Amino acid sequence: MLVSTKGRYALRVMVDLAEHQGDRYIPLKEIAERQEISEKYLETILKVLVQEKMLVGLRGKGGGYKLSRPPEQYTVGSVIRLTEGSLAPVSCLEKCASPCARAAECRTLPMWQRFNEVMNEFFDGYTIADLMRTGQDGDNYVI
Repeated sequence: MLVSTKGRYALRVMVDLAEHQGDRYIPLKEIAERQEISEKYLETILKVLVQEKMLVGLRGKGGGYKLSRPPEQYTVGSVIRLTEGSLAPVSCLEKCASPCARAAECRTLPMWQRFNEVMNEFFDGYTIADLMRTGQDGDNYVI
């Protein structure tokens, strides 16, 4: 599984907003500058995060974005699954996959199932708050 820039940038944005949270909304331009992400691409990522209620967005003067919940309540897995669609390592383990005619005799299926469990448990074991505690300065991290 390869996490795209969309998934990686979404995590960076979530950490950025968590580190700069306060009473005010953070303008898209500020996030884009700190994270060195184009504003246009960032808009598409933020739109998804707002639609799924991970972020609250406000338009106009004083507008921008902020987390809708505390950083401890967001798992890395939930952000990646939202932006990537799935973490399944093989197509037969996708949520809406058609039943595989070979599943009963597939020698590799148990391995793929276990790998899928391990990967999901790993990413769900980290929160945005955990990523904030890496010891790096808030504006200079890379995911």
